[in-house]
Amino acid sequence: MVLRTVLAVEAAVALATLFVAAGAADWLTLAATVTGGALPATLLWLVLICAAKKLLARWPLQVQYAVGASIGALTGLYGCGLLRLTGVMATAPWLASGLAGAAFAAVVMVAMVLRASGETPAATTARLEELQQRIRPHFLFNTLNSAIALVREEPAKAEAMLEDLSELFRSALADPDESVTLGDEIALAQRYLAIEQIRFGGRLRVRWAIDPAANDARLPKLLLQPLVENAVKHGVEPSPQGAKLRIRTERRGSKVVIEVVNSLPPLRWADQPLPRGHGIALANVRDRLRLLHDMQASFRAGVDQDQYRVRIDIPAEP
Repeated sequence: MVLRTVLAVEAAVALATLFVAAGAADWLTLAATVTGGALPATLLWLVLICAAKKLLARWPLQVQYAVGASIGALTGLYGCGLLRLTGVMATAPWLASGLAGAAFAAVVMVAMVLRASGETPAATTARLEELQQRIRPHFLFNTLNSAIALVREEPAKAEAMLEDLSELFRSALADPDESVTLGDEIALAQRYLAIEQIRFGGRLRVRWAIDPAANDARLPKLLLQPLVENAVKHGVEPSPQGAKLRIRTERRGSKVVIEVVNSLPPLRWADQPLPRGHGIALANVRDRLRLLHDMQASFRAGVDQDQYRVRIDIPAEP
């Protein structure tokens, strides 16, 4: 937020000074001069707003805007005063500086409020979509039917399957935390694949390549499992031969790389064109990553030769 605000102020300074500059050299000099007052004022405003964040949150929205704009006016006067005291400006445009500071502060306040208010419905929508993706009726019925079939012949395996299913439901229905560790997500994905392994047998061939150094990275809750479920749905289910599934994690310096790769079914098994998903799970993952890590995370998904590859890059440290 600090970086974006500073860049926006610099862009405004650059545009404003273009109107009065006589040439390129004059514009650079004038822009640098104004930056000497605008940048300290902007940073001071950010420090004050961050310090008063908890107090502002208790007040009505209109009061928050008014306080933010008032502090912006004061910091605008502060920047103007810096330029005047250092002798850079012969005359100080106090009124213009105060109004400019208040206007820009109001714009940034609106952006902050919209971002904060936008996270809640986005997170709620993602949560609902994720639950719909997670607890699908056919998956539940298939799992229960498999458990029933195993009760008499292999009761221990049936009990293990129901325990894994119970853990999946517990995680999906529990109150979501802000984030969980990658290690927790891997453990949950392993429970899910243990259920699917009983259902599909040798058709599901899973290979894990887990880097323990990456397990402390933070992820939104129930982020890895829908990707694994997608790989099973679109890789294993359509093909009588099944598919290979590979889950890999690796720490690379300050980043952690997560990959979920599944082989694609041969077209010769399809009586009709293979169904394509709606991308709900992938969009869900992308949006929740953006909410937690913003620009520090990257998400890529697509066909890579005869495989479908999903790759996530996130910060290694919480």
